[in-house]
Order: sequence, then C-alpha cells, then structure tokens
Amino acid sequence: MRPDDVLRVLRRRPFVAFRLHVSDGATYEIVGPEMAVVERSTVTVGVPVPGQADVLLHVVVSLLHITRLEPIVRGGAMPSS
Repeated sequence: MRPDDVLRVLRRRPFVAFRLHVSDGATYEIVGPEMAVVERSTVTVGVPVPGQADVLLHVVVSLLHITRLEPIVRGGAMPSS
C-alpha cells in the first residue's frame, strides 16, 4: 500500500474509523486520526493497553504488509463515501 492511500483515509472529514489489516492476520482499529502516523514506508499505530485507558503502545507496521483498510461499521450502517 502507498502512504497516500492511508493518508487519504486518515484525513477524511468527517473522520470514519477504520480497521487496518496486515498480511500476518493482525488487525488494528484506528478510531481517531491521531492514532496513526504515516511515514514513507511504515505506519506507526497507537494500540490501547487493556485496563489503562491513557496508555498506548506503538506498533510499527510496514506499508508493504497492509492488505486492506476497512471502515468500522457501528450501529449497522455503512459510512457514506
């Protein structure tokens, strides 16, 4: 995936939460634009620590291993494009 692909989804207004899928089967929920930082070849994702609402772990994901970005559907309605 290209950096611009991820940036386009992060910069969408209004922001729509999305799930980032990786080739090893891992997924990361991006619920706010501040939860991901896109660089030339990686995306750094903030992952909440269970039981510690104010603490985030930082996971670095290679753009080459991102397989898809999927909107998170809440309440049964798909976000409009």
